[in-house]
Formats: sequence, C-alpha cells, structure tokens
Amino acid sequence: MLDITIIREKPEWVKEQMEKLNDMAAKDRIDEIVRLDAERRALLTEVEDLKAARNRVSKEIGRMKDQEAREAKIVEMQGVAAQIDELDEQVHQVEAELDEHMNWVPNLPHTSVPVGPDDSHNIVKETFGELPNFDFTPQAHWDFGPALGILDFERGVKLSGTRFYVLRAAGARLQRALINWMLDLHTTQHGYTEIISPYMVREAIMYGSSQLPKFGENLYRDIEEDFYFIPTAEVSLTNLHRDEILEAGQLPIDYVCYTECFRREKMSAGRDVRGMKRGHQFAKVEMYKFTRPEDSYDALEQMVQHAGDVCRALGIPWRIVEMVTGDLGFQATKKYDLEMWAPGCGEWLEVSSLSNCEAFQARRANIRYRPEPKAKPQFVHTLNGSGLALPRVMIAVMENYQQADGSVVVPEALRPYMGGLEVIEAE
Repeated sequence: MLDITIIREKPEWVKEQMEKLNDMAAKDRIDEIVRLDAERRALLTEVEDLKAARNRVSKEIGRMKDQEAREAKIVEMQGVAAQIDELDEQVHQVEAELDEHMNWVPNLPHTSVPVGPDDSHNIVKETFGELPNFDFTPQAHWDFGPALGILDFERGVKLSGTRFYVLRAAGARLQRALINWMLDLHTTQHGYTEIISPYMVREAIMYGSSQLPKFGENLYRDIEEDFYFIPTAEVSLTNLHRDEILEAGQLPIDYVCYTECFRREKMSAGRDVRGMKRGHQFAKVEMYKFTRPEDSYDALEQMVQHAGDVCRALGIPWRIVEMVTGDLGFQATKKYDLEMWAPGCGEWLEVSSLSNCEAFQARRANIRYRPEPKAKPQFVHTLNGSGLALPRVMIAVMENYQQADGSVVVPEALRPYMGGLEVIEAE
C-alpha cells in the first residue's frame, strides 16, 4: 500500500506514475482517494473537537452546584455523545471505502526503471553462456520426457485435468534433487535461513502480501473456511513478521523457503499450453529479504547474483532482463527476471522474478523497525525472488542436457543429490 501522504500532496504526479505502469484503472481512483482522505480528516477533526468539548463540559458538570443546570448540561452532552457515535460510524465507512481504493493502487516505479508500455520493451541487461550446438535436432521436453518414462501428461490430466502432469522415477528424483540442492546452496553459501511454511493462509495474509484484491481471481480458496492456497511462498514469508517492530540489529533478515504454489493461471489462458511451462500447481524455492530502506537496492542486486549462481552452477545459458514500467507488476518498484535457454522449446524461459517492493508490503502487513533504540518505528523494505522456480528449471536442464538417443545427462552439481546418477536413460 502506498503512503497516503504521497497521494495527498502530489496527486497529479501519482497519476503520471499510474500511466507509466499502464494502470489507468488505478489512475482513475486517485481523485476519489484524495476526496475520501479529505473527508476522513475533516470528520476526525470534528469528532476530536466534540470529544474535547465533552471532556471539558464533563469537568464543569462535576463542579456545578445548580442541580437543574447540571441536568441540562448532562442532557446536552448526551446529544453530543450521539453526535460522536454517528460521526465515528461515518469515519468507519469512509475509511473502509478509502482502504478499498488504496488496495487497488499499485506501487510506484523507481526512478531508475525504464519507461515502456509492455513486456516487449523489456531490456536484456546481460547474457551468460553460449547457446548449445547439437549434432541432432533437439527435442522439446514434452516429446522425449514421456519416452524416457520420467514425465506423464496423460495421467496428470486423468487425475486433475489440463495443465497437470506426473513426474515419475528419475524425473521425480531430478526435481527433488534440484529443490534440495538449491536450498543447500542458499543456506550454506548465501546465508539464508530456511523456512517451512503453511501452504494455506488466512485472507488477511493475502492482503498483507498484496495478492488481494488485485489477483483474487487467480487464487484457490477453501469455500468453507478462511483459507487461501498460496500462489508463492512470498505470501507466507512477507507475513512472518506481521505486526512486529524489529530492531535495526536484526536486519537484514534473509529467508529461503520451498513450497508448492497454486495459481489459476487465468491471465495466461491460451499461452504456453504445451508441456510443463505453465501449471496450476508448481514447485518453487523462494528467497526473501527484510532490509533497512537504505539497503534495499543493494540487496536486490545481491539477490540477482544469488539466483544467477544457481543458473551458473547448472551450466545453462541464462540472461538478466530488466522490466519496464508497463511490465513491473503490482507490488514491485523495480524488478528483474532471470531467464534460462530451452533449446527444445526454442525460447528463453523465466525461472526467477526478483523484486524490490520497498515499504509497499510492509505498510500493508505493518512490519516496522527501530533505526535506533527508542526511535520512532519505520517501515522495513521487503524483497522477494525465485531461487529458482520449478518446473522451468527442469525443462532447461532436460532440454540442454539431452542426448541424441533421448537420454539426459545429469548436471554435475546435482549428481550427489541423485545418488551419483550421471545419465537418465529410458527404463
């Protein structure tokens, strides 16, 4: 959530930022937010004035000797009390309406973010590794995966419908190896603390991480209880310190968490329908940071390097892509994507999205810190990024390490996690 002061003091500038984000619906809310904010403050002033008058008269009543005059003042104050109750209800209604509008306004882009209308204008910052040359025509994972006996689309559809699949045998072990290896890399080499969090959370937690109300249609929900299935571990990790005041010495806090993730993928209807590229359930290792405001952009660059270490260790070509304003997303002020090359699909696949959200999520989840002992609490900055996301890493590994006979070489970094297996061959 944005700081209301920014909208109050610079509404036209905020509208310009909404235009850069290509979010005209949010832009249209700004004038109403300014009006509601002014109405709220006027009502609060009126309420406080009445409460001050009531307190003053209450003291006078206690000193009054004339019983008749005293009774008259009591009746007068009963009327004032009724006015206060009515105004308090008006304040509550205005605040609820104001919050509803504020919850739909995205974060503001950092001044360093390039302006562009959509993802076609994103900027490739740097590419690492050479694209592989095969002495055969590389296949897509949806062709050779089933032939190897490690990937089963038909039974996935039988169990759950489209965009589901089953990993089996060495395929299941390969994903488990990737998850365990990435967790070990981030905890032992990058200094993250591992978390195992619930896969279901309360509605308030979804608001805290900015998933609601914006992405409500893409969330899976338990219709009987207040539970949502998480679309990313970012949801849980954001709220671990909800309603807490941290000490400066505790920051930065670095977490890493593996979860299954659940998304309806409504926004991607018709896209990437073949293979494992998009599914309603997928595995992901998530990195998360809580930092002091002055440290957050250095922390973002550090997270990019940490995610890049995974790509580098797997020996797969990868690149860093900087998002323009029109593809920045809802809660990020600055964002990078990391993409791996998939030669069978013939495309770059996003395996990590890394964002600095500044105080946007912290304000929603009320996460603050004291810069110094006894100092006034300030909001922390939060950052998140995949480190990395399955199954696209699986696709990149399978397609880059495929051989002419349909087998797949296991990357060296993963072999200790595969029981020493060097090549995945058909059973």
